[in-house]
Amino acid sequence: MSENLLKKYGQPLVYKVINPLIELLVRWKVKPNTITTIGLVVNTFATVIFIYGGKYGERSDHSYIGWAGVVILFAGLFDMIDGRLARVGHMDSTFGALYDSVLDRYSEMIMFLGICWYLVAQSYFLSSLFAFIALIGSVMVSYIRARAESLGARADVGIMQRPERIIIIGVSAVACGIYSALGGSEVRVTVDWLPIPLFETITIFTLPLMVLAVLTNITAITRLLHSKKELEK
Repeated sequence: MSENLLKKYGQPLVYKVINPLIELLVRWKVKPNTITTIGLVVNTFATVIFIYGGKYGERSDHSYIGWAGVVILFAGLFDMIDGRLARVGHMDSTFGALYDSVLDRYSEMIMFLGICWYLVAQSYFLSSLFAFIALIGSVMVSYIRARAESLGARADVGIMQRPERIIIIGVSAVACGIYSALGGSEVRVTVDWLPIPLFETITIFTLPLMVLAVLTNITAITRLLHSKKELEK
């Protein structure tokens, strides 16, 4: 099985950047579980931005999406810091691994709650459906791996793991906010035979969600089939 490219090339680069911070946290005796909890709180703030934007923001104002994306990417750093801190500081534990996994699931579901709320509140109903399907796929990707490993099989295959999901959502949200501010918040391309616009500014955010909805569930099915082969050996 080929190693995930993001893990192979991206992770060492990020670790090189955050290692001075890791060493400082070790000296301060900060616990990995504390970092994990802070990550959840930060991610919850992104959801608050989505909900506030959905309730009070104009439909053409995509700044809430952009700022929520910034917070999502920032929260993603804590997901890397806690594991690295546990290993470097020799503070890894079985419960710590469980706590990290549980809060990761809470963080992701809370994030999708904010996304779905915003899209429904702004009347992007079809996009909210894809966001919900992406949530289902994301949860199943993590669940199948955990369940398979508890039965003695490896199931870490597939391209749409948690880091990829966070990067896709965060980057697309930031890109949507930037494009809206610089390129126009009400860009709209339509064709006669389509009941929905072919492109509008928010498509920069919602199209990746649609791709995510497909690829997360493909990854989940891939893991299920891979686990079947592993367990039958």
